[in-house]
Amino acid sequence: MDPKGWRLKLNDGHSIPVLGFGTYAPEEVPKSKATEATELAIDAGFRHIDCAHLYNNEKEVGQAIRSKIEDGTVKREDIFYTSKLWVTFLQPQLVQPALERSLKNLQLDYVDLYIIHSPVALKRKEFNNLKSSASKTQGNKHRNTQHAFLIMNPVSLGAVRNTKVHTAVPGEELLPKDEHGKLMFDTVDLCATWEAMEKCKDAGLTKSIGVSNFNRRQLEMILNKPGLKYKPVCNQVECHPYLTQRKLLDFCKSKDIVLVAYSALGTQRLKQWVDQSSPVLLEDPVLCAMAKKYQRTPALIALRYQLQRGVVVLAKSYNEKRIKENVQVFEFQLTSEDVKVLDDLNRNLRYFSAQMKTEASLRQGLERNFLESHPRHSPDLCSLTQQQGD
Repeated sequence: MDPKGWRLKLNDGHSIPVLGFGTYAPEEVPKSKATEATELAIDAGFRHIDCAHLYNNEKEVGQAIRSKIEDGTVKREDIFYTSKLWVTFLQPQLVQPALERSLKNLQLDYVDLYIIHSPVALKRKEFNNLKSSASKTQGNKHRNTQHAFLIMNPVSLGAVRNTKVHTAVPGEELLPKDEHGKLMFDTVDLCATWEAMEKCKDAGLTKSIGVSNFNRRQLEMILNKPGLKYKPVCNQVECHPYLTQRKLLDFCKSKDIVLVAYSALGTQRLKQWVDQSSPVLLEDPVLCAMAKKYQRTPALIALRYQLQRGVVVLAKSYNEKRIKENVQVFEFQLTSEDVKVLDDLNRNLRYFSAQMKTEASLRQGLERNFLESHPRHSPDLCSLTQQQGD
């Protein structure tokens, strides 16, 4: 079946392809591979491309999209492109300039979806290198340095003290630290950030706006905001058979918010982030037995599982064979009984659980910091870590 026709309607009237191509790659992977892989993905039938400022490859991904438009493979309106607002730009005045810079790197006029990458804010070191195009935006060059593999579960921000990070712009730190090597957390009113996101939509810079790594309380904070103009169209979170996110999925569906699954096939299992003793999802006996039953790979079973739950799923691979294989997810269907079997694999396992032990102290510190500067606000405004099963 043609993957290009499979879409879900968003609450703002637009639609999103249910299968997305993830473009993240570790820093050691040459940036040219992002261009090559994205072109392969578009040729294979992917129309949803997921990227982010953090990935440090929007120039290369944009080049691939423009190349496929120029050779007649697709039109711009055929592509659904997602970018993300990084956590050092959550202050309202930085939101539109951050999006404008992504658009400049992409050489596109608009993105289809712009989402808040994480509800945890970090302070931004001021180098006067981020100005709105209205203030004569200066061009900035990317540079390659060691990239911290930072999955956007907010908890993982608490375990980067000894990790080198890349800078997307010379002089700009994506994970800024103080003189003691501690992350420089910021206190931001996410409702104000959301209002700035709404303005980006009104300005035509993005078709839709959403969030990532938000729990139910954080979503409710936005949904209950006085004067809300646009609801988030999606919430992108870690989601796979070992972390089914059942409660969060049910809540999102009740609010007409689409859940988007990242790490749907597990994880790259980098030692600095993932407990190496944790189970390997794609080696699960139940998943492998089901793959044999349907004569498919375990990866395809895991992807198909999400589609049949009404979840948009991201598949990341720079391997040509796997890219082509992943679009086969539309060629078969699981029985309702097998979907239930996969539901029962849930362990509430976050693959980045090595950082979970920092959650309590991180959350307490953030709440204390927020309340000191915002004494009239509820601590829920700073409930910045995802909860198991939320």
